[in-house]
Amino acid sequence: MSVSDWVSISDSTANKVSPYEVYNLPYAIGHGLWEIIGGVIAWLINIIAPGNRLSPFLIGDFVTNMMGLFIMVVVFFAVIFIVNLTMIWIERKTLGRIMDRRATRIGPLGYLQNLADGLKTFLKEHIMPEKADKKGYMWAVSIVIGSAVLIAGMIPLSPRWFLADYGTGLLLIFGIFAVSPFMILVAGWAQNNKYSLIGGMRAAAQMISYEIPMLLVFASVVLMAGSLNINEIVQFQMDNTWFIVPQIIGFVVFMVAATAEAERIPFDLPEAEAELVEGWQTEYGGMKWGLIMLSDYFRGYVACALGAIMFLGGWAIPFMDTLVLPEIVFLLKVVLLFFIMVWARGTFARIRTDQILNIGWKVLLPLAVINLFIVVLLKIGGVY
Repeated sequence: MSVSDWVSISDSTANKVSPYEVYNLPYAIGHGLWEIIGGVIAWLINIIAPGNRLSPFLIGDFVTNMMGLFIMVVVFFAVIFIVNLTMIWIERKTLGRIMDRRATRIGPLGYLQNLADGLKTFLKEHIMPEKADKKGYMWAVSIVIGSAVLIAGMIPLSPRWFLADYGTGLLLIFGIFAVSPFMILVAGWAQNNKYSLIGGMRAAAQMISYEIPMLLVFASVVLMAGSLNINEIVQFQMDNTWFIVPQIIGFVVFMVAATAEAERIPFDLPEAEAELVEGWQTEYGGMKWGLIMLSDYFRGYVACALGAIMFLGGWAIPFMDTLVLPEIVFLLKVVLLFFIMVWARGTFARIRTDQILNIGWKVLLPLAVINLFIVVLLKIGGVY
């Protein structure tokens, strides 16, 4: 076979190529290798993120599909980032009203205060303790931040706007959510600071205590919907009723446990700046500290998003089968649940560590079991 046959990119009607096309041989070889290597990468991505509607991951259209996927990921996380900035703004404004004081003032309605604070933390000096375990110091907090961002990306905003449609989405989310307590404990130990170590131990004990009731609530929702898929759980509520009606106990348990998992007041004992300086975050400064704070809001967003999906019908509205902007409906429900968390922060004072553990084991756990028992009775009776 001649060189012209290898480099010709014309259709089957062309029999000859010009001498100029012979010099495109490196391009032709490189393009072919790119299609082969890119196809293998696309196949692997398709295994990791199946069901993506924007990119069918065809080998022939790999470049186009990867560009589409990249744009979708950027837009998706940009929306989530803006939502988190809005949540911070809502919290500052709400607490300002509750405490009868002025809140943020930079920019329209004080919205740009968050960007100013982010820029300030970004410009601060990077400092690491001399005797800290450097690998644990960096990797633990990176995993805590990365897991929060990963979970946020796994939650769909609507049936038409998602990154991946997992059949076991709720189980994967809870599994990744459970990584944070161990990494926070490692981060507290790696700083070689007694305050940080105590904060890390508090965080691990608190999160484990509240993950078990939350897991039972997850099991109740999955049992009633008959699926671990988020879209199917929302669809089941659209066909029947929102789960907050039969599982009002589960909803209360979930909101309390989610507030504790996000380390929000009155469950912020892992930080406890009055007695532990800043808890497990004591030796983190600059942008590392800023990203930790942002990841806390990401986890708060995830908790509120899961609450909206499992109990408030996700992006659905009663008596309406179709929506023009289901994403806006979903985000409004998320903001509503976050407002409840902020309201609780402005109302209740911090409680002691023993009280936190007693609430988790002696109050929420029995209530979660009762909620699961009610769901079992409803399924056996054929109500759902």
